[in-house]
Amino acid sequence: MTKDLLIIGAGPIGLACGIEAKKAGLSYIIVEKGCLVNSLFHYPTNMTFFSTSERLEIGDVPFVSHSPKPNRTEALEYYRRVCGSWDLLVNLYEEVKSVEKQDNHFEIVSTKDRYAARAVVLSLGFYDLPYLLEVPGEELPKVKHYYDEPHPYYRQKVVVVGAANSAADAALEIWRKGADVTMVIRESSLRDSVKYWVKPDIENRIAEGSIKAYFNSRVARITPRTIDIQTPDGALTLENDFVLAMTGYQPPFAFMESCGITFQDDADHTPVYNQHTMESSVPGLYLAGVVVGGLKTNKWFIENSRVHAELIVRDIRSKLPVRTKPAVESNV
Repeated sequence: MTKDLLIIGAGPIGLACGIEAKKAGLSYIIVEKGCLVNSLFHYPTNMTFFSTSERLEIGDVPFVSHSPKPNRTEALEYYRRVCGSWDLLVNLYEEVKSVEKQDNHFEIVSTKDRYAARAVVLSLGFYDLPYLLEVPGEELPKVKHYYDEPHPYYRQKVVVVGAANSAADAALEIWRKGADVTMVIRESSLRDSVKYWVKPDIENRIAEGSIKAYFNSRVARITPRTIDIQTPDGALTLENDFVLAMTGYQPPFAFMESCGITFQDDADHTPVYNQHTMESSVPGLYLAGVVVGGLKTNKWFIENSRVHAELIVRDIRSKLPVRTKPAVESNV
């Protein structure tokens, strides 16, 4: 049976697309290669969101948190509740391998099944493909591109690479739990985008020498017991137990290109799409959420991309025959 819509990605915006499809009476399915809200699940254990809880709400389901800014655990609980309240059709741990446009529909092949759909939404995260340091020794077990919790780094010499939120959060947390922390930062300062309540904290720890920092510097080589960095004052070798490369992540451009999506000729590798409908360069193939921004992964958040779901479903609905099936409400 050909569905009206297949949504790839069960993050908050993918779930929002499913909710809008259900409200519009469309047949749909959400397919996710990992767990529900997989990217959020892989955030650091103690992470606090920049946004307040009401800005993370979808589907008219209230998000109540203990503090103005919710944490990761509260967000996971909330989106589980959203999925259950709307009884969304979600296939988890099923990776989509290909999306091919036929005459009037798409053929989708996953690791578990084959589907046919009149329209497809790519609501893809960017947390699976880290930017690599591309230096000798990066493949060593001591090098991590993801940070979860501070305990493993107690009494360890840790180098944190990066200048944005992930690096600042990791450096502060593991230092407070007993690690010897050094930051290596390519820029001359921390990013202005670092959370406003974190930035003065990390800057003060650096200024007092509690956390060492080398600005305008880069990692040159990693060995099992040391790390070589290149600083403005020359090369330096430090004793080292772990490297946390908090260098950011990128969207799955190769998969997007395999779907036929084209990109603008700009530095951010922004995909071509209609801002009013979110339809990509492939008719019937839509983009939603952070993937819309290309390399500018800090442009779209849950709070400002929730509207993508409404735009997409409205456009799909306008192209389908008129139906009398009433919209479905949540079980809240």
